Amino acid sequence: MVQIFAHRGSSGTHPENTLPAFAEAVRQGVDGIELDVHLSKDEQIIVIHDEEVDRTTNGHGLVREKTLAQLKKLNAGSWFNSDFHATKVPTLKEVVHLLLEMNYRGTLMIEIKTDKYDYVGIEEKVVNLLKESDWPFHHAYCSFNIQSLERLAKIEPTAQLDLLLSTSHKKVLLAENTPSIEGIHPRVDWYFEHVTSLESFPKAIRCWTVNEEDQMRQCFNQQMTAFITDFPEKALQIKQTMKK
Repeated sequence: MVQIFAHRGSSGTHPENTLPAFAEAVRQGVDGIELDVHLSKDEQIIVIHDEEVDRTTNGHGLVREKTLAQLKKLNAGSWFNSDFHATKVPTLKEVVHLLLEMNYRGTLMIEIKTDKYDYVGIEEKVVNLLKESDWPFHHAYCSFNIQSLERLAKIEPTAQLDLLLSTSHKKVLLAENTPSIEGIHPRVDWYFEHVTSLESFPKAIRCWTVNEEDQMRQCFNQQMTAFITDFPEKALQIKQTMKK
C-alpha cells in the first residue's frame, strides 16, 4: 500500500518544520515525516526549509550566519497563524526526542539541504546524532545533492538514500545506476507527465508535493512507494475510502 509522508510535518495546518507540525503528523498516524536540515553558525543541526529565515520567522538573514541562540529568539509560528506565536525554530535533536516521547514508529525522512550551501560535515553530524540512541522510528535521507548522498553512503552504508529531482531524466538514470541510491523523489506533476517512461524504473518512487485530492487518488492508483503531502490527514482519509 502507498505510504503517506507528512511534508515538513503536517504543514498544511501547522507552521512547517516545527514541533507542533511534527506532533500533529504523529497524532494523525502518518507512515513517514519529512523535514529539512541546515547548519547554524555554531554548527548545530537546524530544522528549517529555506537557507534564509525570512519566510518562516520574524527574522532576516541566513541560517548559516546565525548561532543557535540567535535562531531560538525568532518567532517561527506567527507567519502561519497567531496561535503559534510561541513556536520556535527546532533543532534536529529536539525533533527526534519529540518523536521518541510520542513513541513514533514510522519513518523520519531527513532532507540534507546542501544544494545551495555545502555545509561541511553536516552528514556526519546528522548520522552521529541518530547513532546516539535506539530510536523507535526508522530514518532515511534524501537530497538534491548527489555528493551529500555519496558521503552518507560512506558514513552509514546501510542507510536508505533517495535522490530528489524536479524535472531531470538524467537524475533518474543516475539514481538507477547508483547502487547506494534506494529511490527517487520526483515532483508530482513531472512524474505524471513522464509516468509511462518511469513504469520500468526498478527502485522506489516517492512523489512530492501531493496536495490535491485528485493527485492523491492518482498516486494511490499508481501504486507508487509513497507520496509526500502538506495535508496528511486528508490523504489518510482518502486512503481509507479507497480501501472500501
